[in-house]
Amino acid sequence: MIYLPYNIIVLIKQILDIDQMKTNPSTGEPITEGVPMRIENLSKNAIEAAVRIKEKSGGKVTGIIFGGEQSSSAMKEAYAIGVDDGIVIKGYKGKNPSVTAKVLSDKIKTLPYDMVILGNQSADTYTGLLPGKLSSLLNVPLLGNAVSIEPGEKEVKVTRVLEDHNVILKGNFPVIISVSQEINEPRLPAVLQIIKAGKREIKMETASIQDSSSIKVLSDKAPKSERKKEVYEEPEKAIPVLTRVIKEAML
Repeated sequence: MIYLPYNIIVLIKQILDIDQMKTNPSTGEPITEGVPMRIENLSKNAIEAAVRIKEKSGGKVTGIIFGGEQSSSAMKEAYAIGVDDGIVIKGYKGKNPSVTAKVLSDKIKTLPYDMVILGNQSADTYTGLLPGKLSSLLNVPLLGNAVSIEPGEKEVKVTRVLEDHNVILKGNFPVIISVSQEINEPRLPAVLQIIKAGKREIKMETASIQDSSSIKVLSDKAPKSERKKEVYEEPEKAIPVLTRVIKEAML
């Protein structure tokens, strides 16, 4: 296997921390006020994959976040993990993947790259559309849902896991690679790296966007869940009832 220094762009998605999000009991809508932002889990997998390739082969990892002023903390976290350079593009708060793909592809075209690595979807929308749209706009191959990445001299090989077998995909550089969570276990950055990253400047750019989005959120409510609550202080009385309920649920 030939290892060369590669220029890698990693696309980083920042989302609300859904683990800390609660639902308004009156409306069923999520309460977003005061919920902190974090790097989406699959973006962490993408960062880890890019940094591991750099550590083995050399080269440079450039991170891009399409976010806002609040994205500085996410980029500094990416620096601490091993991203060399980063750009935060602000100016759009919508959810249209076509707009996101257009802005990101316009920026990617200005940078040297062998690979663009990103998550295969994100936890806030689950559309999974961005990798394919980027592939179309950049006119480069997409190797999707990768669980391993093996770059060579002129091409890269990735493994994709299906239900009963693996599939090997190959593509000549430059390529877009979307990763699944099985590809790696993202590292926790060392304290020293966090301190160094905290002192670095963040490059901010503003996207010029004319959004004619036809995407509108019509409803964003949690389904109602009503449960019958019964308390038994004596286990010997509770066991027959619990057994009956489980059997009824399985029918």
